[in-house]
Amino acid sequence: MPRSVVLQSTCRCARCQLPLRWCICPALSEIKCPVEVDVLIHHRELWRPSSTGHLINRTIAHSRQHLWRKERGLTVSDVQVPGRELWILHPKGEPVPSDVVPERVQVLLIDGSWRESSAIAQQISSWGRLVNLPMTGESRYWLRSQADGGRFSTAEALLFLLKTLGLAEVHAHLDIQFELHVYANLRARGSKEAAMKFLQQSRLNAVFPELLAQLEVRRPR
Repeated sequence: MPRSVVLQSTCRCARCQLPLRWCICPALSEIKCPVEVDVLIHHRELWRPSSTGHLINRTIAHSRQHLWRKERGLTVSDVQVPGRELWILHPKGEPVPSDVVPERVQVLLIDGSWRESSAIAQQISSWGRLVNLPMTGESRYWLRSQADGGRFSTAEALLFLLKTLGLAEVHAHLDIQFELHVYANLRARGSKEAAMKFLQQSRLNAVFPELLAQLEVRRPR
């Protein structure tokens, strides 16, 4: 029987969507971000525990989520915040301005599979300012295979933006939550070997030693 079918009957946390055995909500804490953060999530992504768009909404205080369906007819007026310049991260966009004020920026992040995100990006490219970030290195999003390099998860895209804008505290907070999200999802899938390898390259042991220990023994009642 496919693993996805088996997991449909698994009791899950309503917040992190992981099986209770691997719930990471005890480590959750929100942080204020001067940038207004919105996530445009594909309807198929809505129930995927691997979604880093959900992670962003759990972690970044006052961030918003908008459901994308072709038939729904979502428009820029449904998303844009008055007094903020709307940014859409796009490889064909312009570089981040050197004189940007984070408090005046709203970023719209697209959350879905690579194909879903590309299709959405084409349809909303006229909604705001297209911005191209210097996204380099290897993705730490070990939950989906990549056909080629240069692809990053939604949370990693936000991490690159935070780093570019010099928002070190927000970046550090989201980064460790992202690492925990990937690790717990690997464990929930039964990919213990990959999870251990991921952990060896992470700060998680230093930041959340007690939680990691609890995850090894804890069982829901």
